[in-house]
Amino acid sequence: GTHRLLSKDVHLKNIGLLIIDEEQRFGVRHKELIKKIRRNIDVLSMSATPIPRSLNMSLLGARDISFINTPPLDRYSVHTEVVPFEEKYIIEAVMREIDREGQVFFVHNRVQSIDSMASNLRKLMPNVTFCVVHGQLPERELEKRMDDFNHGKYQVLVSSMIIENGLDIPNVNTIIINRADTFGLSQLYQLRGRVGRSNIRAFAYLLIPPGTPLSKIARLRLRTIEEFAELGAGFNIAMRDLELRGAGNILGTQQSGFISAVGFDLYCDLLDETVSEFRGKKVEKPPDVEVHIQRDAYLPEEYIADAQQRVLFYRRISETVSPDDVTAIEEELIDRYGRPDEAVLNLIETAYIRNYAGLLGASEVSFNNNDVSIYVPESIEVTRKNVENMVKKSPVKLHFSFNKGMVINFSVPENTGGPLTAAKKVLRAVAT
Repeated sequence: GTHRLLSKDVHLKNIGLLIIDEEQRFGVRHKELIKKIRRNIDVLSMSATPIPRSLNMSLLGARDISFINTPPLDRYSVHTEVVPFEEKYIIEAVMREIDREGQVFFVHNRVQSIDSMASNLRKLMPNVTFCVVHGQLPERELEKRMDDFNHGKYQVLVSSMIIENGLDIPNVNTIIINRADTFGLSQLYQLRGRVGRSNIRAFAYLLIPPGTPLSKIARLRLRTIEEFAELGAGFNIAMRDLELRGAGNILGTQQSGFISAVGFDLYCDLLDETVSEFRGKKVEKPPDVEVHIQRDAYLPEEYIADAQQRVLFYRRISETVSPDDVTAIEEELIDRYGRPDEAVLNLIETAYIRNYAGLLGASEVSFNNNDVSIYVPESIEVTRKNVENMVKKSPVKLHFSFNKGMVINFSVPENTGGPLTAAKKVLRAVAT
């Protein structure tokens, strides 16, 4: 049935599976109703272009996602073109399709002016037969006109968005969408999917007002639908839609909320962590260790010119959970950008120190020239055997003090590659 099945007065006995087709057409209110009935049942949602909120939940692991990327046999991608609203383009597109005995969809999503638009098109092409359909027509009349068009009595169907879903007329292989700049990405993709449903090459023309500047978002949407014209491009288009519109707040009916309070990246991290815990996965977190050094430790522009790449590497270094992760990043930096200078080496050594100190349970590492202090909070249980093992393994002399936790002090010798490198060697020895 339709979403009438979600109404409060509809009760199904012993329901086990809910299948939602064209999931992108369900609003937030419907999604909240689905949440209430889905607690003890399995749910399968299907969509050519999932809405940003659903896609984001899948990417974060809150929902499983599967892809069907294989198109039907003998199908071709739809040639998509953005053109200004000019008579010559419309006539050329319609006549080309009619010359090969095909039919045309002309989408004009304004019921108030759809009849005048059809009248203008008739004047432009007097030898072409036109039919007008929209959602405000009487049901019987709408059904008759669609049936007549399906049986070839009309060559061009001038319609509103009513044709967006469910139509499968293989003889229609050209679609012209007026004021394409006012449609959403998902709508444009669904409309384009109404053509090219046979082994004949199909065409989609997106008409925009000539001489009128478009908004930035509209330009990006049109560029996306034109760029991703190949079969099975729905996922790419949905990803771009997620970038343009944002994910919203998946925890309630509001489209913003917790995300704006904590920031998008932190929100995603918290959600990913919680989902992993619910699934019984071990969540590895970066060690919470503060490292205080008196040296420059950063990625210079001369080393990595691209600002986005620098930010990416800063983030990856800060998210390392083991010394092996740091080694992998160090090798990648050398492979991509060459031997690092002192500031980059200091940054890498600091990451090693933070991870080795994390293995000890330390909360802070401080440097004062060649003197190093490691603070282990009292919440970490330290036994006499632990201390003996550290003393035995350390390449330098260690000094211990105990007052609300444990403090390990040592001095690194001169000419050992610098205090950071020397401290790393000491920490590696005692931490393993």
